[in-house]
Amino acid sequence: MERKKRIGILTGGGDCPGLNAAIRAAAKAAFKMDYEVIGLRDGWEGLIFNKIEVLDGAKTSGIIDRGGTILGASRTSPFRIENGPQRVLDTFKELGLQALIVLGGEGTLSVTSRLFKMGLPVVGIPKTIDNDVKETDYTIGFQTAVQIATDALDRLRSTGASHHRVMILEVMGHRTGWIATYAGMANGADAILIPEIPMNEKNMEELCQMLTARNKRGINFSIVVVSEGIELEGKVISKPHFPTDKAEDPDRLGGIGQVLGELIERKTGLHTRVSSLDYIQRGGTPVAYDRSLATAFGVKAVELIRDRKYGEMTALKGNRITSVPLDKVADGIKTVNLNAYRMAKIFFG
Repeated sequence: MERKKRIGILTGGGDCPGLNAAIRAAAKAAFKMDYEVIGLRDGWEGLIFNKIEVLDGAKTSGIIDRGGTILGASRTSPFRIENGPQRVLDTFKELGLQALIVLGGEGTLSVTSRLFKMGLPVVGIPKTIDNDVKETDYTIGFQTAVQIATDALDRLRSTGASHHRVMILEVMGHRTGWIATYAGMANGADAILIPEIPMNEKNMEELCQMLTARNKRGINFSIVVVSEGIELEGKVISKPHFPTDKAEDPDRLGGIGQVLGELIERKTGLHTRVSSLDYIQRGGTPVAYDRSLATAFGVKAVELIRDRKYGEMTALKGNRITSVPLDKVADGIKTVNLNAYRMAKIFFG
């Protein structure tokens, strides 16, 4: 009896809400097209170290609303391991895979593009709460992170108004401020600080003057949203590293909110409190938008494999699900649309 064609699927980089919805959609679409589906565990480690799991109907049912990823994730790159790329290619061949679906952010998809050029038949799906992957309007996980941040800001607004305080919320965003911009706009925040607009002495003075002016007008609270990756005086703020942290781990950014809070209170005399969502933004149940987007991306990825259109990434353009070449995605990151930021800025102060 002839063996069915096989495709593999892995989730690389950090987790985010909606990954399981995409895995489910890709698997079920593949079953309809008579493929077997092999899950590669813990990102690229699945192919480097042959960590696999056969995905069937039972394993991919009932997971559309589950956070995280049933396959596990890691930031391991084949290019940082001795003979890593060749081991990926060898394991791919040994497993009898026809193609591989990779769910990842900018870093994972850049690795995917390089492996495609080495002969690996791959299709990418963009996922990251930072929404910084080029060539797609939105990535899986972004809308959920924005909703979580917006809910937090709404709660901070009520306690800030009650106690007459400046409330600062630090959100994720290593190099871009998508979460801060959209959550801040949804909440009507009084200031949004993002990596695309570095903080300097002049900007800091303007921020403090605005907060003081609000207080003098009788508005006795303010809401400030800040991306963890903004530069202050040309530097980003990092958390203390644990001895076991890897040098390439980007997750240790954070603490800018506390630094800003201390500066604001010292310069203005206004009572200031700081909160940080940290990993809360990445976990939990995906909102309906992310489930729908992940489902559409999962199905599109399998269709690309069926049509042998490798080296592509699924993408959202307006209201169309389409695909773009991976080499375009690997060329840098997508920064915040400053038209959207300027719209939010109308309501500052």
